[in-house]
Amino acid sequence: MAGKLSGKTCLVTGAAQGIGHAIATQFAVHGGTVLAADLRFDAKTPVPDGITQVALDVTSPQAIADLTRRHPDIAVLVNCVGMVTSGTILECSLEEFDRSMAVNVRSMVLTIQATLPAMLARGDGSIINIASVVSSVMAAPNRFAYASAKAAVIGLTMSVARDFIDRGIRCNAISPGTVESPSLQARFAATGDADAARAAFVARQPMGRLGQPDEIAAAALLLGTDDARFMTGSNIIIDGGMAL
Repeated sequence: MAGKLSGKTCLVTGAAQGIGHAIATQFAVHGGTVLAADLRFDAKTPVPDGITQVALDVTSPQAIADLTRRHPDIAVLVNCVGMVTSGTILECSLEEFDRSMAVNVRSMVLTIQATLPAMLARGDGSIINIASVVSSVMAAPNRFAYASAKAAVIGLTMSVARDFIDRGIRCNAISPGTVESPSLQARFAATGDADAARAAFVARQPMGRLGQPDEIAAAALLLGTDDARFMTGSNIIIDGGMAL
């Protein structure tokens, strides 16, 4: 039986691990032809059928233009690439702030600008931006640059949704809470006491556990299919009650 994404080419950035990898996998399972983009991939990670790994620097307009020129039929775009910068406004250098905005926000501007014209020509397209509950939804200590960038992602999402609402384009955001991933584990390890760091993150989750990448991927799958054809400009919060 054909999947819900059969016949659709899907571009997922930040797809080497974590949420991006889970989304790319779910899209492929449901029939999508998936371009899984990232700077580098772990050769040990299995590549499911339907997925093509693509080396991509999402901060490079030329690299993105080259990719979309080779694949002009992208119907679903998932902007999942991101980075976490720690510190308050007094501890964050302008260089760190600019880097956070470039990776977390400007990259989405570039991919949308590159894929949207072809979507408009077809009169159909779904854009999914991975934001964060730490944004305009809620604050967290020592996340000035990250929260600022992710709040911008939500605003960007609503703006794109509003501008093209009558031309077949849907643009939605997903704001996860703390989700298990290799990058999160690396951040735990960087503290010098990974167990204590994990316990602290779990403690702020009312459900008493971290989220799983597949739980975020399920929402992305919904947004990528026609099941969500009446949804645009939405921000789906999946945070285990963190923001309550």
